[in-house]
Amino acid sequence: MFTYKLDEEIELRPLEPSHARPIYQLIDQSRSSLRQWLAWVDATNSVAASEEYVRSSMTQAMENGAFNAGIWYKGQLAGIIGFHEINWNHRSVGIGYWLGSHYEGKGLVTSALRVLIDYALIELNLHRVEIRCATGNHRSRAVPQRLGFILEGIIREAELLPIGYVDHAVYGMLQQEWKLKR
Repeated sequence: MFTYKLDEEIELRPLEPSHARPIYQLIDQSRSSLRQWLAWVDATNSVAASEEYVRSSMTQAMENGAFNAGIWYKGQLAGIIGFHEINWNHRSVGIGYWLGSHYEGKGLVTSALRVLIDYALIELNLHRVEIRCATGNHRSRAVPQRLGFILEGIIREAELLPIGYVDHAVYGMLQQEWKLKR
């Protein structure tokens, strides 16, 4: 993947080692809001942990084609979006995303997600994109809803977070559906 400009203010950049410090700083600044929905936040307690995350992301990209990209807004790291492991046999992928609390409500994830869906379903010719969100995370759930994803079901107690087990809403978009919406 390469740097992709969404507009004059927003771009996606593939993760690289120099991003570890800004990733850690963004997580640390938004720790209280992120930790209620993301299980890995408490374990990301140093720049070294962010470095390991970046290394792991780069390895996954080389081995599987999945990737994580920084969402940059006005030259500042605002969050991360990316493909979880691509299932090439079934031609499907899950997409995850998060934003620092200062960057919410600007349409950044929606804009970035459109690009990733196009890439997955058009460029990679995958059949399905899936997004899972905690049912109580209304901001995160609004993104796939806004883009016309179908709520396919609820997985009970799917993830253990600091607040306890949370249910996941599962949203799906099929290639033929996305082509009609473009």
